[in-house]
Amino acid sequence: MYRRLRDLREDRDLTQKEVAAYLNCSQQVYSNYELGQRDLPTYVLISLSSFYGVSTDYILGLTDKAHR
Repeated sequence: MYRRLRDLREDRDLTQKEVAAYLNCSQQVYSNYELGQRDLPTYVLISLSSFYGVSTDYILGLTDKAHR
């Protein structure tokens, strides 16, 4: 899951700081999500799913089908 978060962000040429701003959290908190050092809250998972236009199952690694 954490690799997918980074890949989604990098594929869109976004910085951690930009995604963190969207989520209204610090860059460090977001970095911890990507590194798996902090659990991803459900509301953040849903927000990122909407932001990237992919399913939550894709982010969680339950499917390789990115689009909803």
